[in-house]
Amino acid sequence: MKLEVPEQKKLVFELTMPIRWGDMDAMGHVNNTTYFRYMETIRIDWMRAVGAMPNPLGEGPVIVNAFCNFYKQLEYPGEVLARMYTSDPGRTTFETWTTMEMADQPGVIYAAGGATAIWVDFPKQKAIELPQWMREVVS
Repeated sequence: MKLEVPEQKKLVFELTMPIRWGDMDAMGHVNNTTYFRYMETIRIDWMRAVGAMPNPLGEGPVIVNAFCNFYKQLEYPGEVLARMYTSDPGRTTFETWTTMEMADQPGVIYAAGGATAIWVDFPKQKAIELPQWMREVVS
């Protein structure tokens, strides 16, 4: 099943990351699992920037699913320009989306993916309503 990044979304963060030599696999291109690390990195940096870091003693977002579509091979050396978007806030969830380009080739999408975040009360281990301030951030 192939999922696509939707047209309707809100750009919330951009980040440029170096492609490291160790990111490559035996075939000489960035390993598929590393794309998920790139998406995790931009998502965590964005969460920190908006004050939404998960608090084990309180509440915060948890990823409940994730996907990535691979269009072109990222290769060392270079830098990845990642753009993160949000959309579709629900009662307890919101969607995150990431596109990845080579920094020296803006506009050429090498990979794109997404993840559903659910807002959780960690001590109760239960989904709770998305706080209004977070709803405003992702809408």
